[in-house]
Amino acid sequence: AKTSRGTRRQKSRRDRVDIREELGAAEVDFESAHKAVENVYERLRTSNRLDIAAVRDAINPLIDSVLRNREALAALVRMKGKGDYHYTHGLATAVWAVVLGRHLGMDKQELQDLALGASIMDVGMTTLPEELLEKSSSLTDKETRQIKDHVKAGLRVIAEGGSTSNRVLNIVACHHERYDGSGYPRGLKSNQIPPMARIAGIADTYDAMITTRPFAKARSSYEAVLELQDLGDQHFQRSLIEQFVQTIGMFPTGSVVELSTGEVGVVVQQNPTRRLKPKVVVILDENKHKKPEMTHVDLGVVVDDSAPAVWIARELELGAYDIHPHEYFI
Repeated sequence: AKTSRGTRRQKSRRDRVDIREELGAAEVDFESAHKAVENVYERLRTSNRLDIAAVRDAINPLIDSVLRNREALAALVRMKGKGDYHYTHGLATAVWAVVLGRHLGMDKQELQDLALGASIMDVGMTTLPEELLEKSSSLTDKETRQIKDHVKAGLRVIAEGGSTSNRVLNIVACHHERYDGSGYPRGLKSNQIPPMARIAGIADTYDAMITTRPFAKARSSYEAVLELQDLGDQHFQRSLIEQFVQTIGMFPTGSVVELSTGEVGVVVQQNPTRRLKPKVVVILDENKHKKPEMTHVDLGVVVDDSAPAVWIARELELGAYDIHPHEYFI
């Protein structure tokens, strides 16, 4: 019997391996991709030519990782912290975009185009002065125009780097367009913005929010998600934001969190139907002392009706109380 497209897409969303099993492979693939993309950008600065094929080859293994487990690579990106923002932001954005694309049921070719577009959409930034990219004070009107010109510059760089699909070009051209028409460079709105560019715009903004930059302190993922939700049907399509939150959770896997009991732990797995109630490994007691034995708590399951409910009170900074989340996935 033939399998319907809907059924195939439903199956494509199912994790094939456990998150702990996938994390090791995901780390190898991400480090390899990071080095490859860094090399591509270094060559771009000296030769003015972008090796698109090399970028594509570097990021394709990341797509396979997300197809095997939707949470592992995203958790890894959060837990590792960030190196050079200009190199890691594109890769991280590609990961967030592919995680959402997988959740929406995109096929592998669509995910490959989405990842490639997201990873190179800011390539035009390489044409700008370094001091402008590192500026921490407010930009002048002239500097703002220079920054906005990175979209056109990126399209020129990509055109000289070899052939690529229209979907990739649309991501680069439209990732700063906004749902209400307030974006740039063309002021497109609503369905005028290609679907993959809408996804990339959300991924780009989310990763920028949770990353420390010269002019802005990193927000927690919870704060970033709330801010994205406030921008629903203004900067971004509300239904897409809701799908993004469904797939990463309000408190993403790899987050360090404090519970309502005062205990501290690490989010190790999402509850697909309860975004505020993930699975947590509890490491510190209510006095912030290390527990003799870690406990695993599924906040989405009520074991005893007479016991008080437990919830996540707040997300903590990575490294809080000297907790290193990756140690709890081994």
